[in-house]
Amino acid sequence: MQVAFDGIPVSGRRALAVLVELAGPGRPVWLVGGALREMVSGRAAGDLDLAVGGGALDLGRRVADRLDAAFVVLDAARGAGRILGRSGDLAVDLVDLRAPTLEGDLRARDFTVNALAAPLADLLRDGRAEIVDPTGGLGDLERRLVRVCAPTAIVGDPVRALRGVRLAMRPGWRLTPETERAIAEGAARLAGVSPERQRDELVGILSEPSAGAGLRTLDRLGVLPVLLPESGAMRATAQPLPHRFDVWEHSLRAVDGVDVLLADLDALAPWGRALREHLDDELGGGLTRREVLKLAALLHDVSKPETRTVEGGRVRFVGHDAVGAGRARVIAERLRLPRRATQVLERLVAAHLRPMHLAQAGVITRRARFRFFRDLGDEARDVLMLSLADAAALTGASPLVVWAGAGGEVARALMAGVEADIVAAAAPPLLRGGDVMAAFGLGPGPEVGRLLARAREAQALGLVTTREEAIEHLRRGPRNGGT
Repeated sequence: MQVAFDGIPVSGRRALAVLVELAGPGRPVWLVGGALREMVSGRAAGDLDLAVGGGALDLGRRVADRLDAAFVVLDAARGAGRILGRSGDLAVDLVDLRAPTLEGDLRARDFTVNALAAPLADLLRDGRAEIVDPTGGLGDLERRLVRVCAPTAIVGDPVRALRGVRLAMRPGWRLTPETERAIAEGAARLAGVSPERQRDELVGILSEPSAGAGLRTLDRLGVLPVLLPESGAMRATAQPLPHRFDVWEHSLRAVDGVDVLLADLDALAPWGRALREHLDDELGGGLTRREVLKLAALLHDVSKPETRTVEGGRVRFVGHDAVGAGRARVIAERLRLPRRATQVLERLVAAHLRPMHLAQAGVITRRARFRFFRDLGDEARDVLMLSLADAAALTGASPLVVWAGAGGEVARALMAGVEADIVAAAAPPLLRGGDVMAAFGLGPGPEVGRLLARAREAQALGLVTTREEAIEHLRRGPRNGGT
């Protein structure tokens, strides 16, 4: 079978031509792995993976110099590096063959659909090239099967367990029985893999539309308990009605619920577009708010086991939100999540009960809505979506049904004023610290801050519009809008 050159982006073609030129006629360069798999499937190649018989690092540096690009050494021992275009439109990975021959290298790879190669010089010259396929990857690609190249593929590099599950998450794809056995047998070894590699593959799974299904597969094959040992206690913790599931099953269903919401944000009319743009916010390390929201759904009840008490025959989990926020931070740090992503995760877990508490308080007043968005800031909308997924996971309902029914009343009421509250919060304050200290004879201290917060709230609610009105409002005391 041949592959056409069409799948390679234009930004990469010049780099490939330079690479073949500098490698010379005596050193073949091979297009390999996932890029070739995508091209055969009729999709764009994305980042390019290339292999040479030796000297990949030196060759990569020379190509980068010619292109005025950057070169990053990924693994000096394996001779792996990356050429990065300075404008961000080019990423080419170049690595030495892992065996004396190309066929030996391909057989040592992870999955048969990735154990494919095509000569780059032929692609550049003819626009097409024959595919080298020693493990039957083309047949597995046609049948949508994820098959290990060898029984020891996962043991040799345990992070491949997560990679294989992610491949199988594509619609119509599945793991072969021997691949499932290999993943289950190699799962325990994942503990010895660097946290950064664990994180990158886990984030990849969370980025998929069916993240909940992927996590269930990882759990069934024994991989997720290695990444998240806290899941054992969650699995062993039953919950009282109205919950139908233990803490772990409830948490997995919450992730399913987030998947459902993200797949149909327009159902949260009229805020679908605004939510979509909000969730695209980059939090570092390749994470967006989408992946962190799913991780928060998985971990929002992580501390229920340690906070469980029985009082008067009633099971309670008092403080599991606050304790869980700290536990989520520890997990994020263990996985080496970027600082901002860790902070967002911690805030979501800490605040996941806030909408429920507002619902129990009754009608959502403008003041309650203002304080919700004031306290949670950028994470307010994430918390609302998390609360919908959490509520749905009590019984296994769809979060879209919850949103449209009585259970979504609080979320709808809060979202109804979000734009106005954001504008109000951004307006310049009527009072400064000096105004408050002068008006009330105070020195610097926490009381000044409390008074400023009260004045800011009154301003946002439209109760005061001038400096004089704000000071008079504070003189009247808490009775007219205090904390």
